[in-house]
Amino acid sequence: MRKPLVSAVITTLNSDKTLGKLLTSIKGQSYHPVEIIVVDNNSTDETLKVAKNFTDKVFTKGPERSAQRNFGAKKASGKYLFFLDSDMVLTKSIISECVEKLESGESEMAIIPEKSFGDGFWAKAKILEREIHQGENYFEAARFFPQKLFWEFGGYDETLTGPEDWDLPQRLAKKHRVGRIKSFILHNEGCPTLFKLAKRKYYYGLSAHQYLKKQKLPVFTSKTVYILRPAFYRNWRKLAGDPVISLSMVLMLFAETLGGGLGYLVGRIRNGN
Repeated sequence: MRKPLVSAVITTLNSDKTLGKLLTSIKGQSYHPVEIIVVDNNSTDETLKVAKNFTDKVFTKGPERSAQRNFGAKKASGKYLFFLDSDMVLTKSIISECVEKLESGESEMAIIPEKSFGDGFWAKAKILEREIHQGENYFEAARFFPQKLFWEFGGYDETLTGPEDWDLPQRLAKKHRVGRIKSFILHNEGCPTLFKLAKRKYYYGLSAHQYLKKQKLPVFTSKTVYILRPAFYRNWRKLAGDPVISLSMVLMLFAETLGGGLGYLVGRIRNGN
């Protein structure tokens, strides 16, 4: 029996330091066939050169990740779409597990849990944050979809940058089943600084008002206010076991909340809401 084609859509922007590891991990999957589609947002480094060493389906498209993903999906031939960021690495059986889960009819989209790695003090805080949120649907979003279902719901919302990761799966989950596989994506956090982490949340916060309004969510939710997340209280023993990193994580989340909150306010003012 012929296996269904999976289209891996990767968005890039100055990603030459990490992209090769992701593409190598896709080539090394236990599942085949997989087509690789890279959609780059006008990188100024060697990203395109790295991508072309692995696939001839390399395109340039902006202005943001949502538009890149939708463009890549339009170029895809697969029954299934798998959306990836360039700083990820796949463990060997991820695609096989996703296809099996959807082909069996058990689920209609798949969440792949993530484990972070990286260098420096603040990377340790990110790693801890990811660890205590394992299995939380409000923290992890589906990224593996049937192409037909993806387009039935209009793909990613191109007015959102950051919240689109949750917006699409939440729209689908109102009518379709979401599942979770066991294998992990390894997510490279690099060597972050507190300022860079807060700045990224500020950027994502610029479209947060549109996302909350669209999903009819209050401003103060477990997605936006970290202290409201039950994972912190459920994992108190783990946090108590490493108080230095735990306190640094709290400080990091406070800085990210400030950054995201400022972005939210600026976004509302810009949109006149």
